[in-house]
Amino acid sequence: MVELSDIEMKEADPSSGLQTAGTTTTTSKDDKKDADTLTLDDIKEQVRTIEKAVNSKEPRFILRVLRGLASTRKRLNEDVIRRLILFYYGSNSSEREILLGFAQSVSQPMDVDMEKTVSSPAPATNEKQSVSRPQTSRARAASLPEVDLYIHLIVLLFLIDRNSLKSALDCAKRLVDKTSVLNRRTLDLLSAKCYFYYARIFELNNMLDSIRPFLHSRLRTATLRNDFEGTAVLINLLLRNYLHYNLYSQAQKLVLKSVFPDHASNNEWARYLYYLGRIRAMQLEYTKAHQHLLTATRKAPQQTAIGFRQNAHKFLITVELLLGDIPDKATFKNPQLKRSLDPYYQLTLAVRAGDLSRFKEVLDTFSERFQQEKTWSLIIRLRHNVIKAGIKMISLSYARISFSDVAQKLQLDSPEDAEYIVAKAIRDGVIEASIDHEQGYVQSREITDVYTTREPMNAFHQRIEFCLKVHNESVKAMRYPPKKYNEDLETAQERREREQEELEYAKEMADDEDDF
Repeated sequence: MVELSDIEMKEADPSSGLQTAGTTTTTSKDDKKDADTLTLDDIKEQVRTIEKAVNSKEPRFILRVLRGLASTRKRLNEDVIRRLILFYYGSNSSEREILLGFAQSVSQPMDVDMEKTVSSPAPATNEKQSVSRPQTSRARAASLPEVDLYIHLIVLLFLIDRNSLKSALDCAKRLVDKTSVLNRRTLDLLSAKCYFYYARIFELNNMLDSIRPFLHSRLRTATLRNDFEGTAVLINLLLRNYLHYNLYSQAQKLVLKSVFPDHASNNEWARYLYYLGRIRAMQLEYTKAHQHLLTATRKAPQQTAIGFRQNAHKFLITVELLLGDIPDKATFKNPQLKRSLDPYYQLTLAVRAGDLSRFKEVLDTFSERFQQEKTWSLIIRLRHNVIKAGIKMISLSYARISFSDVAQKLQLDSPEDAEYIVAKAIRDGVIEASIDHEQGYVQSREITDVYTTREPMNAFHQRIEFCLKVHNESVKAMRYPPKKYNEDLETAQERREREQEELEYAKEMADDEDDF
């Protein structure tokens, strides 16, 4: 028989729940520390890539670092910035104190005191234990202007994201002052990025007009130095500056007197074409404006840069309506564009129906939004297009109709206004009709076959021209290896000799097999 013994149950310790909660909190803190350490390691790897670019004089490595700046920017915090500054500026006390002052100006009540951070040896000891890179190597890396600019740029992005505009303004001025005294080709890409955020800081502080002379002087310098990326960025910044204050004539003069570099990046080309399309639209050159805006939307990144694509599509839709075309409905159904383009969808429906009362209702409802988005001056020009669309629908529906009925359907003031508008529509080729002034009516003609006109040929010509342009731009954008890579390749004479030797060797092998 197996004896059954009573088992004594222990009472639950109330502190065990607290211990579990404390363990969870400790784990979350450890995960945060691990994430900060990974971010810091990524920045150190980017710094090593910059050093490699400086030593090999290959700017493509710096371009690779700048492409990863967006993902690094999302993971920045006070601890990462502080550790980064202490790591690279351990021996440079003046730079260290200035940058730490920028970082701690974001939130004063931090759990780490600034004086303790600078004077206490504990963080430096931990840093030395966690990083195997020697102190001399760190000082050598920080002494490079490229690395110094990159670390300052990271601090500036951190200040912008934390909305510390005053500190960001001081940091941006200090950053640009460093770029002004240097003339190194490896700094071109970093300097262009610094100019962009320098102008962005002044725009956030509503001081955009004050930096116009500085941008012009830097544009002259970049042009003389053949700094293609810097030239492209500065031209776009000046155009943005002019368009922000509606100075279209000055923007047009800048476009005429400057040459946008062909070797600029795809993003800068998209910005330039967007600004150029806005200028052409304001100058009534709707065909060129439509071409520039359409190319800008296609050159823009399709998964990111949602705000840019939204603004570009707003102007593109407005210009298409001014040209008498109806935008594709799929544009308004795009999930990334649907909400922002809703007023323009209502505007398109009003223009397509030729309903003047609905058009006025849309203007009254979204007038403030149109003015804020700088499309109001173009949209108020659409009234004539609405009337033309209404006349076209009337001519398709009625073989003959009086001017009084036309004025009533289009909500015009008098039959005389209707007669004038119909006559202009006939002259512009909107409708095929004839006017009887004595009887006071308009007689529609039979619709001819569209394939007997030049419209199909013009449409095919436009498509072929676009395809050829895309092909030429793609060929120009291709990167070919330098000539030094061809040194290891054999010449045509060497290739012929090698083929001849292989042929003779094959014949000898065949003769040996026959003898065997």
